[in-house]
Amino acid sequence: MSQDIEVYRGKPPVTVVRGEAAPFGWWPAICIALVALVDRIEYNLLAGALPAIQREFGFDDGQAGAIATAGAIAAIALLLPAGKLADTGRRSWTVAAVVAVWAVLTVGTGLVGSYAALFGVRMLLGAAGQLYNPPASSLLGDLYPGPSRVRAFGLERMAYFAGLPIGVIAGGALASAYGWRTGFFLVAIPGAVIALLMLTVKEPIRGIGDRLSAFYATGTARAAAAPVAPAPMIVQLRGLWRIRTLRSVVVGLSILFFGLGGLFFWMPSFYQREFGLDEAGAAAVGGGAGLVGILVGIAVGGFLGDRWHGKRIGWRVALGGWSLLFGTAGLTGAVLLTPFVPQVICFGLANVGFAGAIANLTAVNADVVAASRRGLGFAVLQMVVTLGGALGPWLIGEASDATGSLRWAYAVVIAPLIVGSLIVLSAYRSYDTDAAAAIAES
Repeated sequence: MSQDIEVYRGKPPVTVVRGEAAPFGWWPAICIALVALVDRIEYNLLAGALPAIQREFGFDDGQAGAIATAGAIAAIALLLPAGKLADTGRRSWTVAAVVAVWAVLTVGTGLVGSYAALFGVRMLLGAAGQLYNPPASSLLGDLYPGPSRVRAFGLERMAYFAGLPIGVIAGGALASAYGWRTGFFLVAIPGAVIALLMLTVKEPIRGIGDRLSAFYATGTARAAAAPVAPAPMIVQLRGLWRIRTLRSVVVGLSILFFGLGGLFFWMPSFYQREFGLDEAGAAAVGGGAGLVGILVGIAVGGFLGDRWHGKRIGWRVALGGWSLLFGTAGLTGAVLLTPFVPQVICFGLANVGFAGAIANLTAVNADVVAASRRGLGFAVLQMVVTLGGALGPWLIGEASDATGSLRWAYAVVIAPLIVGSLIVLSAYRSYDTDAAAAIAES
């Protein structure tokens, strides 16, 4: 069964086959995934090269962790306006502009001559790097209907988190072979190219993804609604707060990013100090185990999340919560085990669970927020998880300074991760009601 549906204003209708996973192709998701990939590679070059940078500028672990926290605070100040813009402006152009600014600031990192300059540039870059998320996530929600959203968001999240270990590996290897500044100069080039690629993504009518979800479920496609003036931001924020599933997902993901942010930032230093590896070796082991775990977790979580979506009560929320618990168990093993091989295996398993949780819970965020305020919804989510992700490196750094051990400093994140898992699982019964309300509103 197929039907002609208006997708782009002022353009001819597009023939959509009922049940088709990607009715407008996977190219938009690929472009957004590339944005996420290069952003996280650049961000984590710093982690891979951190030992070399600390030697050159002479700052301690607490000061190192503060760099990430400062970037997050700067991002938080801009995310709500970015979310509002995502609900009113041309989203593909917004993402392209953000990536272009990011590429310029990346070159600035390679030019700094002191800790203070490094701190300032990375603070600006941390802000710019997070602003692509609300418009990009809003686009994915419109271009990919509910039954395929975990795969679409999973592709973006896979690229995002694959960029973490790739950046760590590249940062350590380049710092060892050519000096730590080289990586920042090199990664600005693909950043500029990807900014141009984003301009090829067409802007769809807002809410088309939810209209297709209804079409797939009922066989009837609704006409596109006329654009309406958005409500004031404070009114929209109150409405978002009333969505129970959204509250639980935001809290759970913020705690998860708190753990992952600290985990990846300090992993190369952990393997150097605990197992005596050099910079390149430490980055390769930590980054390699993380990359394999992330790819497996996203692939399995994406498949399972879409496979039983709509067939089991609160399926995506329940799967996300249990995946988060699985990842926490793996991290506990990585902290407690001292032999090298079992420790690396547990670290990889932790990333399998965390990645599977992220793919499903990010799709849940799109499912339960109506298209007209989805950009603002993702801005709220990104604001909270950015703060959580940035506090992780700083608090673990401070704990490391206090205890003299990164291994025991990692234990700081285990209890919050357990609490976050339980909070997510508590919302699985409200998911279906909230998702139906979002479709009706769109």
